[in-house]
Amino acid sequence: MSVLRTMHKYRVSATTLAATLALTACSLGPNGEPPAMPSPAHYGQTPLLEHTATADGVAQRFEVGGQPVPDWWRLYRSGKLDALVDEGLKNSPTLAATEKTLAGAHEQLRAQIGSSLLPTIDAGAQATHERALGIPNAGPPTVRYNVFLGQIQAHYTFDLFGAVRYANAAVNARVDVQAFEVDAARRALAANIVTTSITAAALDEQVEATRRLIALAQQTARDDARRYALGAAPHVQVLTSQQNASALEASLAPLIAQRQAARHALAVLIGRTPDAVPDLPALADLALPEHVPVVVPSTLLHTRPDIAAAEAALKASAADVGVATAQLFPSLSLTASMGQGGFSWPAALSGAGALWSIGGSLTQPLFHGGALLAQRRAAIDFYEASVEQYKATVLSAFQNVADTLAALEHDAQAASATEMQTQAARQAFDETAARGRLGALPPSSVRTSETQYWNARLGAIRSTGQRLSDTALLFQAMGELPGESHTHD
Repeated sequence: MSVLRTMHKYRVSATTLAATLALTACSLGPNGEPPAMPSPAHYGQTPLLEHTATADGVAQRFEVGGQPVPDWWRLYRSGKLDALVDEGLKNSPTLAATEKTLAGAHEQLRAQIGSSLLPTIDAGAQATHERALGIPNAGPPTVRYNVFLGQIQAHYTFDLFGAVRYANAAVNARVDVQAFEVDAARRALAANIVTTSITAAALDEQVEATRRLIALAQQTARDDARRYALGAAPHVQVLTSQQNASALEASLAPLIAQRQAARHALAVLIGRTPDAVPDLPALADLALPEHVPVVVPSTLLHTRPDIAAAEAALKASAADVGVATAQLFPSLSLTASMGQGGFSWPAALSGAGALWSIGGSLTQPLFHGGALLAQRRAAIDFYEASVEQYKATVLSAFQNVADTLAALEHDAQAASATEMQTQAARQAFDETAARGRLGALPPSSVRTSETQYWNARLGAIRSTGQRLSDTALLFQAMGELPGESHTHD
């Protein structure tokens, strides 16, 4: 009795569902449109400034409402950097793997569409020699005979309630997800090449500055040792200067290791082995882009590949609901075949050997233990999860842009401060050196002043590198122009 009650409940649920669908214009699933998202007046907590502070002679201007720049790395005006990015986009095995995976997904989609929307026709031939038991007392105990058969078979399932159409739409949307992910991977690769090149160039200058600081510290340690030997300096001063020189030497090794790691990473990014490090641009050869487009939030929804991928995933989940719903309704299939057959080749090829058949089948699910309804509820849950995931992706994109914009503003302030500090330290060193050449100051005072300059120079190098890198990250955060999408029709 419990089984009968379950079957009755299932039939009632299916009937109610069918009536509901009829009242909603036969829509078997959500339309897959993304939910409306808030469009903030500005990305961050505070309104965006028109331009950043001036540092190194450049105040970056934010062009609100601008469009993303496709080949934004060329704004750094470095032929070497352009060559690195071009080589990476051409030779990166990681990017090539994602593109080949996308190509394979395209072919699988074509295969599914062809097999689901068109009839299938197959040809077959069969030749067998068989042995069967005879009828007792009515002939030989066994019977041997040949069977020859050639046949063409056709099969077609009518998509009465759109199950095939929804299934193809789901696969198509998931291929779109992969296409947008390839776009994101391409832009991420370009950004990684640019930021790694900047990091390596900045580390080159930091290494050279640190080496100069080490040389100055070692000279101070030697002078203090001589003065101690003459009784003109306490021993603790010798130990302190030796400690400073050793500390600087210890800081050099990690810098060199970081520089080597950055060079190795860059070589791999562009498709080379780590021993084939490319020719890198110097930090001074990289021009900071002065004009930075800032896409408005409503436009960002259409320029970010990650948001487009989340929208495509939402459409796929909506189509899955349609598939699960259509499985509750009847399915109609037609089959037909024609051919020749017989117990010998002459008989099989004669008119008497003609074979044909045609038929149709109609299937209506009645009882599957609640599986079909559970599958539909699961599809709806997955769709609702895709809606929330889309919202999370959009909010994360807004945060990404807000963080990079704030970083550029703060980078400019830091770069401006370190620039002033470096200029003051350089001027003080020049004046001290001039007085030292006249004999008005001892060499130790000149070295102290030069040390202060190189320490300030180290800070300026880090600020410049950070500003260049964060600019690249902002260009990446803006996404790409809609016309650049590599999705299929």
